[in-house]
Amino acid sequence: MSEFNEFEQQGSVPERNTGSIISHAFEMYKGVFLYAIVAMILYIIGDVIVQSVTGYNSWGGFRDFRSFNDFEDGDFYSYEYWNGPGASFYYLLSFILNVFLCPLYVGLIYMANKYNTKITIEFSDLFIGYRQNFGNILIYSLITNIILGISAALCGIPFFFVFPLFLLGYPILLFENATAMDALNKTYNIAKENYGTFLGTSLLGLLISVAGLVLCCIGIIVTAPFIVVVMYSTYCAYLGKPRQILLNK
Repeated sequence: MSEFNEFEQQGSVPERNTGSIISHAFEMYKGVFLYAIVAMILYIIGDVIVQSVTGYNSWGGFRDFRSFNDFEDGDFYSYEYWNGPGASFYYLLSFILNVFLCPLYVGLIYMANKYNTKITIEFSDLFIGYRQNFGNILIYSLITNIILGISAALCGIPFFFVFPLFLLGYPILLFENATAMDALNKTYNIAKENYGTFLGTSLLGLLISVAGLVLCCIGIIVTAPFIVVVMYSTYCAYLGKPRQILLNK
């Protein structure tokens, strides 16, 4: 069980525009990127285990593509890569893995807040999502992953328009100890009223997060979690600097 305390503390809050939020996120990411790498390594380890169980190599990527002519008929999703042996089982287990690793995102948000308020970060902070409001985090993760998964399956484009609506969910779950449905309602209502800024912020944040792919794909380990810190900075911009969470040891 945790205890919430509010008090005067150091820390910055960005303005309510995309540029200010992204700049703030960059500043916060400097202080937590090593822990973000750890979170990504944990995800990769989990994915390797899932691959070994299913016998499906998700990292095979598109190396077996014969040529770009394979896409000329527009039948991309019928390509053998997506329908290989064990693919369905892999994607099911990968979905479950992603849901159960989502509390790590909450941990990074918690660390970003500690860094912002000049409080010493501890490695155990990465796992606060497994101790604080865990049930609601899982429910929220399950719902949002289903929605985002469906939107991504629709040619991918709807994903980018739906994602901004969930930008504040994890910070709300952490700092306000909200239920999953309350977090969904609150992030949706705020994003709806400020959709232009939320869309621009999420698109730029996602673009930076996938930028690591250009570095032989290895760089994605460093850049991918950036979007999580963008969530924290967006929360600061629209809901103020969050109160610090003190956990009873």
